[in-house]
Amino acid sequence: MTRRRAAESGFTLLEILVALVVLGFLMVGLSQGVRFGLRAWDTETRLVDERADMDGVERVLRQLVQQADPGEFSDPAEFHGEERTMTFPTRLPLAAAGLPTRDVDVGLGVDARRRLVLRFTPHPHAERLVPAAVPAEAVLLEGVDHIELSYLRWPDQGGGWVSNWSAPTLPVMLRIKLVFPEGDPRHWPEIVAAPMRARFEE
Repeated sequence: MTRRRAAESGFTLLEILVALVVLGFLMVGLSQGVRFGLRAWDTETRLVDERADMDGVERVLRQLVQQADPGEFSDPAEFHGEERTMTFPTRLPLAAAGLPTRDVDVGLGVDARRRLVLRFTPHPHAERLVPAAVPAEAVLLEGVDHIELSYLRWPDQGGGWVSNWSAPTLPVMLRIKLVFPEGDPRHWPEIVAAPMRARFEE
């Protein structure tokens, strides 16, 4: 009698197997949930980092354009712009001034390694008697297919946006568009910036 009651109060092999199967499903679901959460966290962190990088690049480009040297009546602006590259004299932010002068000649473009690169050398304030220094190089952003640049003309120049600039004055505004390789999820709205430095500024 005692043995029969013990057998009735215990678990059968089938019940144990069913319990193990259910437990296995629960463990798989929990594992997938944790993996999904970690993957979502990693994606969000990466997007935040990329957005922070792009915000920093946008600030740098805006400051360089805003501080572009407008030149003087006897010494016109040395701004040269093409569809995918541009060079011009400008002034570095005070925080970035580690050179003998904050006034620099910069060149912006995307190199063969798909990097948005800024090259700069000190801007000469007199006729150069020695060869120009080798440009310093700063990589602003990785994984860029190309940039598209356009320049807004003054009304007396015909107005409208053009893809090349060689006039003896600065454009009214610049438009900078970053184009990423096909399949890259990043998207960056166009940057529109205007030179703000006064012609007679010290």
